[in-house]
Amino acid sequence: MTSSIPAVGTRTADGATLQAVFLDLDGTLVDTEGFWWEAEAQVFAELGHVLDDHHRQVVVGGPMTRSAAYLIEVTGADIGLDELTVLLNARFAERIARGVPLMPGARRLLAELSAHGVPTALVSASHRTIIDRMLHSLGPEHFRLTLAGDDLPRTKPHPDPYLTAAARLGVDPRRCAVVEDTVTGVTAGEAAGCQVVAVPSVAPIGPGLGRTVVGSLEEVDLPFLRSLITDGRYGVH
Repeated sequence: MTSSIPAVGTRTADGATLQAVFLDLDGTLVDTEGFWWEAEAQVFAELGHVLDDHHRQVVVGGPMTRSAAYLIEVTGADIGLDELTVLLNARFAERIARGVPLMPGARRLLAELSAHGVPTALVSASHRTIIDRMLHSLGPEHFRLTLAGDDLPRTKPHPDPYLTAAARLGVDPRRCAVVEDTVTGVTAGEAAGCQVVAVPSVAPIGPGLGRTVVGSLEEVDLPFLRSLITDGRYGVH
């Protein structure tokens, strides 16, 4: 879903402008990282393999193809990557059909960004069919643009998704805030030159240059996001 609506900046007290906000999906807006692990564990159990919990730290936040390839390698499962990807997406789709819980503060943040006309994009490594289903829980009206993992040749941790979102909205990545819950997503946002808010879900995320780590979306609002854009004077928050 794309839009030709021009970006509307939100000006800070020092003259810098927050031009757009880019939000991750799984583990950031919706509490579904555990759903993915359940789907992976169930599918591999049916293939005769038990997934060790430490593998969860490796696959969290990554694109489906990377996670599936890794799990095939470490388990030695006799299945092709394409077939496994189909099975995992189908199992996950079955799970989210029963409802998708939003993360604390997600609905309030989306409503606030919409109310103030801040261009907002949903940028996910999940497949298009998956994010389109979850948009019903989030409200598609909150997003000017959505990008899925299979919409581009390269997804997170590469910067491509965030650079593409910025280009399509006509904004400067350096004047955009990214909200992510995994190291994979944080790496992508930082590589794109955005200011990144990390809200760790499964694995911890340490502080870094141009990165702000918070405990929950309940700590994130529009004034907070505006404060991250400071005319290029980036630092550790």
